[in-house]
Amino acid sequence: MSSNIKKIAFIGNYLPRRCGIAIFTSDLCETFAVLNPDIQLFVIPVTDTKEGYDYPERVRFEIKEQDIVSYKAAADFLNLNNVDVVCLQHEFGIYGGDAGSYILTLLRQLKMPIVTTLHTVLQNPSARQKRVMDDLIELSDHVVVMTQKSIDILKAAHKINEAKIVLIPHGIPDVSFIDPNFYKDQYGVEGKTALLTFGLLAPHKGIEVVLRALPKVIQKYPDTVYIVVGATHPNLLRYEGEKYRLFLQRLCDELGISRNVIFHNRFVSLEELKELLVLADIYITPYLQEAQVVSGTLAYSFGVGNAVISTPYWHAAELLSDGKGVLVPFNDSQAMEQAILRLIGNENQRNAMRKNAYLLGREMIWSNVILKYASIFEKSMLNRSPVMRNKITMHSLEQVLPVLPEIKLDHLIRMTDSIGVFQHAMFNVPNFSEGYCTDDNARALILAVMLENLGAVDLLTIDDLASRYLGFVRYSWDPAVERFRNFLTFQRNWKKEIPSEDSHGRALWAIGICIGQSKNEGFVQMSVELFEKAISSSSAFTSPRAWAFILLGIHEYLQRFRGDRLIRNRLQTVATRLYDLYKANTSKEWPWFESSLTYCGAKLPHALLASGHDLDDEAMVKAGIDALSWLVKIQTSIHGHFQPVGSDNAYQRGGIKPAFDQQPVEAYSTISACLEAYRVTKNRAWYDEAAKVFQWFLGGNDLGIPLYDPITGGCCDGLHIDRVNRNQGAESTLSFLLSLTELTDMVNIMESLKEPLGE
Repeated sequence: MSSNIKKIAFIGNYLPRRCGIAIFTSDLCETFAVLNPDIQLFVIPVTDTKEGYDYPERVRFEIKEQDIVSYKAAADFLNLNNVDVVCLQHEFGIYGGDAGSYILTLLRQLKMPIVTTLHTVLQNPSARQKRVMDDLIELSDHVVVMTQKSIDILKAAHKINEAKIVLIPHGIPDVSFIDPNFYKDQYGVEGKTALLTFGLLAPHKGIEVVLRALPKVIQKYPDTVYIVVGATHPNLLRYEGEKYRLFLQRLCDELGISRNVIFHNRFVSLEELKELLVLADIYITPYLQEAQVVSGTLAYSFGVGNAVISTPYWHAAELLSDGKGVLVPFNDSQAMEQAILRLIGNENQRNAMRKNAYLLGREMIWSNVILKYASIFEKSMLNRSPVMRNKITMHSLEQVLPVLPEIKLDHLIRMTDSIGVFQHAMFNVPNFSEGYCTDDNARALILAVMLENLGAVDLLTIDDLASRYLGFVRYSWDPAVERFRNFLTFQRNWKKEIPSEDSHGRALWAIGICIGQSKNEGFVQMSVELFEKAISSSSAFTSPRAWAFILLGIHEYLQRFRGDRLIRNRLQTVATRLYDLYKANTSKEWPWFESSLTYCGAKLPHALLASGHDLDDEAMVKAGIDALSWLVKIQTSIHGHFQPVGSDNAYQRGGIKPAFDQQPVEAYSTISACLEAYRVTKNRAWYDEAAKVFQWFLGGNDLGIPLYDPITGGCCDGLHIDRVNRNQGAESTLSFLLSLTELTDMVNIMESLKEPLGE
């Protein structure tokens, strides 16, 4: 390599973390080190667990996946150590932030060239994924892809300078072309015809398709064995345990093939993997989905000279074309059975396929791949201007983004028992006598899901809390009347009451967020079942706030199931109902939904904004903006700070606005609505308004007294005319935590994307 390059840093997952990116980054870096011993190599891995990994010495700096500060520190480390080139491994799901946007924070601060390897290229990215990918491409000096399909998708889905794109195949180990029988005795399969699949085990791998194909194969060729090598994917293991593997093992028993199927439930070493690949007479990748542009396992098997049977996902369709392998339809066990029988019965075809694959795979061995990476590193250095380029940045956001308090859950945890969150407190002590309510447990569930995505709190703690809150909401459902009950005593008895439409709507909002945002599939499954029941029983509701909560729940639901026409029609119906209410009551002096202004007022324009945006209805969005603008104006004191309508009385049209008691829930409702307005309009004034309202919790209010207690982590229940209410109940504490979480998430997005903030 060029003598100009002295230091290279590789960013991505790294062994002993168990995933395909970790294997690739480790192989790339370690082979590079062997071939270029004079170059100093750094590794900057991304760690996804609290306990971390026992990384090798080459790992110089560790990024915590959901900690944006560690991304900034990593950039500082690389700049100060005068690294010449950074080689980034990118795949959606391994970096923190919305759509992995935190990595952009790191890249923007780097002073050296960036070569990015794309392990995933999405044909239909979400709006946020597209934004992240567009910025990632812009920040990279060169973009490495491993298939022609990746190039085609990049050109179609993203604006990219084609000169940036470099096609380098997935690297593979260099092994000799050996007869499969050479290693079979070491694994107890001598004299057998060995079928092999390896890789981290997960449902989308489609192993069951092969298992269902085996009975007739074994009937004709009894000495056939199918070896499935690989531990269960860590993320799957974390949430579902060995559910998928146990399903596969039960399926083997049902099919009567257990003696012919071997599960190696572990993460094998490279040397052992080479031996297993060599002994395979046929390698199989039965993936269930087309949209996979790169498969490291396929590259390995093809390159070492396996006869390959695969479903036609993008990488396989490209690599195995023109008879270089056998392609079978997705999820078709009969076609898989016929393909296996054909190859086992035709040794000449199988051996010819093996030889052709091995010869074609020579260009994919790591030593050749490293030469191509070295060349692109040198080219990036030569093309880089001596003056550091502008990396899609703007004026320093540190000057305008607030320093937010740390998210502290001490009081919330203190207020939560095995049933759910208590409704009230005496000072900072839970008040058992008042019991629980669905309203607060719904709010707590919304917070838990938001925190899960934010990644600022230990995931196990969040999962534990969320399961309690979701369990409470589920328990509050009364199937006899198809409504949510609200008040539960400490003795676990439901109070007799007329079902509250607002409470029902808030519960729907919470389970909608669970569906749209939670990564816990168990939570999602329970929520989907409950959502369908609860949405159908709310059609006759008359409360505008219930409508608003329901619309927000539908908005979240549609983030996951956008194609659900039934729910989308319900969105249209309820949103039109709310919009019609606004048109019927609004006037120039009172652009509002009702003749009075009461609790959680900001939720009405918030719901109209979100719904109008979902429905692409400009008039509805404008009505939401107009109503929220008016609300913000009347909730601003003559001194410029937030002054919510007091809860002593309703604010009647033409009357005097009550100033006290001011409630934290009004601050949260306004903050959340303003942030939605910012997301929809990109007008920076809406973000600034949300940040201003948040100061009400910290002392920016009529009395100049903070309501948030940083010692306990709780929030006082309200602002009286002469003092604060020192009780720290669930509604107030959750209102503060929800406000802080939404603002923190927005600040992180703005930091990571350096998003142009509009007017």
